[in-house]
Amino acid sequence: MTLLAIETSCDETSASVVRGGTILSSIISSQIKLHAEYGGVVPELAAREHLRNLVPVTQAALQAARVQPDQLDAVAATQGPGLPTALLVGFKAAQAIAFAREKPFLGIHHHEAHLYSPWISGDPPTADFSLFQPNVSLIVSGGHTMLVLVESELKHSVLGSTTDDAAGECFDKTGKLMGLPYPAGPEIDRLAETGNPKAFDFPRPLLNDTGDDFSFSGLKTSVRYFLHDHPELLNDAQSVRNLCASIQAAIVEVLVTKTLRAAKRKGVRCVTASGGVTCNRTLRRELTGECKNKGFTLRLADQNLCTDNAGMIGVLAERKLLAGTKPTPPDQEIAPGWELA
Repeated sequence: MTLLAIETSCDETSASVVRGGTILSSIISSQIKLHAEYGGVVPELAAREHLRNLVPVTQAALQAARVQPDQLDAVAATQGPGLPTALLVGFKAAQAIAFAREKPFLGIHHHEAHLYSPWISGDPPTADFSLFQPNVSLIVSGGHTMLVLVESELKHSVLGSTTDDAAGECFDKTGKLMGLPYPAGPEIDRLAETGNPKAFDFPRPLLNDTGDDFSFSGLKTSVRYFLHDHPELLNDAQSVRNLCASIQAAIVEVLVTKTLRAAKRKGVRCVTASGGVTCNRTLRRELTGECKNKGFTLRLADQNLCTDNAGMIGVLAERKLLAGTKPTPPDQEIAPGWELA
């Protein structure tokens, strides 16, 4: 099956061509510079940029894969969750392509695509589900933080999610409090490499709670009050690096501890992690070290598949269609608040 996938759930316009589980092409146009001026994603601006970029990005993906439109067997797109106006652009365009060429169309859940992205690797990236093991998966980004039990391929259940801010949102908002550029998550990661993670003791929300939910708004508030009481720290470069390292240590400890605790409780021996925050070097190191110490197999999504991309959308869509999932009706609407079942 040769499939075209489109992803426009937030601020990346992406198109990909997938065949036989292999990502033949994956083109991504980022809007980071556009939104940096505002310190966050502006939905209306994101939608306009998607409209501007979708046609050239899709054409580039087809050209890179050396695939003509009449060679497509199916089309897929992110149906949700995401920013409504952003989702509309890619979803409706993909529906139109499928309708015009009389090909099956499938709407894909963005989080579910992240869920299976750790099984994609290599050059070119190829999904290898023969390696699949039951696992507890951490999906963590700017918009979501959740733990999911994956019992078998395409069979999963959500164990817990964030009750307020996502981990990536906490990174960005605490970074903004320190005056770091948007998006602050990668900048905190960079500065923390030469900081002292024990310099400041910030709370680890719900760390000792036996449930699987997360909460990061309290940590953000703690940082806000701490900086209010100690504004002089922001004028010292080493203190800023120490702040970054300490904030990062608090977030990472919660993520790692709760993930491995859930895996142990559920009796699985494999852990996976995906989503934009999985690019964070400390999180990758800590998960790797703790899984090794406690005897868990770990699969981390490749960094180029951690952020929003159409490649993972296409791989999951092809897998679902081949497994007998019914195509999405041509008049189906987007699902901005779609919860992962």
